[in-house]
Amino acid sequence: MVNKKLFSGDYEIHASIKMLYPYIQTAGGLAEWFADDVRINNNDKTFMFCWDHEERKARQVAFRINHFARFEFLPEDGEDQNDPSYFELRLEFNELTQSVFLKVLDYSDFDDVEELHDLWNGLMEKLHKTVGG
Repeated sequence: MVNKKLFSGDYEIHASIKMLYPYIQTAGGLAEWFADDVRINNNDKTFMFCWDHEERKARQVAFRINHFARFEFLPEDGEDQNDPSYFELRLEFNELTQSVFLKVLDYSDFDDVEELHDLWNGLMEKLHKTVGG
């Protein structure tokens, strides 16, 4: 059994929530910064995330317009179906500072927490460049 960990990070983005939401919830938006390519299988409504010529299937298990989207990866060979890996992208507005933050929750079997932190920092840089924020 693989020991999974929950990574959590908060990233300030200088853009409106309404402008950012499609980037965290739609295949086209996610493909611009999160993965090399993202497609939707219309038959079973699964998302296909492609990184470095490897594909992972996920299902969008929850979302709230202009708030968050949560994707649960479908189990691969030998993975525990009762403890799926997932990631959640949540848009939060800080009234005090008038700032928008993207909160990332990444539950996976990624071993190196520092490397995972660097990975998400790189993804956030790409998102900043994409949205100009």
